[in-house]
Amino acid sequence: MSTHDHSSLAAARPDFAAIAAWIPQGASVLDLGCGDGSLLHYLNDTRKVHGYGVEIDDLNIVACIQNGVNVIQGDLESGLSGFESDAFDFVILSQTLQATRHTEPLMQEMLRVGREGIVSFPNFGYWQNRLNVLRGNMPVSKDLPYQWYDTPNVHLCTLHDFETFCAEHRVHILERRVMTGDSEVHLLPNLLGGMAVYRFQRAL
Repeated sequence: MSTHDHSSLAAARPDFAAIAAWIPQGASVLDLGCGDGSLLHYLNDTRKVHGYGVEIDDLNIVACIQNGVNVIQGDLESGLSGFESDAFDFVILSQTLQATRHTEPLMQEMLRVGREGIVSFPNFGYWQNRLNVLRGNMPVSKDLPYQWYDTPNVHLCTLHDFETFCAEHRVHILERRVMTGDSEVHLLPNLLGGMAVYRFQRAL
């Protein structure tokens, strides 16, 4: 992947660059719901990581192979029992959290299999989403591109929702980045941020 390709991918998925900034060179990574393998490919080129993706869709499996990504076909809803505890430095769930049905057990499994976890998700509390709801419509945006009738998202949440979840389930948040497009948001992030990225570990 060329530098130009890296720039294009980071512009299209600014959470990729945020995730990469937290991962040291040579780390082991498990990417859950890895899609076509773009994130692992990006991390391999920029951080020389080694690891695997987990994906259920046949076409995405083929795309991963074409991207040179090690991929295992599996359903995240069935858990991660095939992986040993502390098998990876990082377990990543990139823009997939909101599409999972069994969020609590999956988060706990992420922290069993990995020493740290990273998730990114669209912030349902973003002001444009709130405005759409006030107008009587489900939000449709770059971060939430689906119509209500064809969306894979089943558990949309806000930053406050996720942080409350972590506090109640012994998940210790290490770092957070909130973005709108490729710009980081510091002021009123739950209102002005379109996308959130969190790094966390098991609470002591």
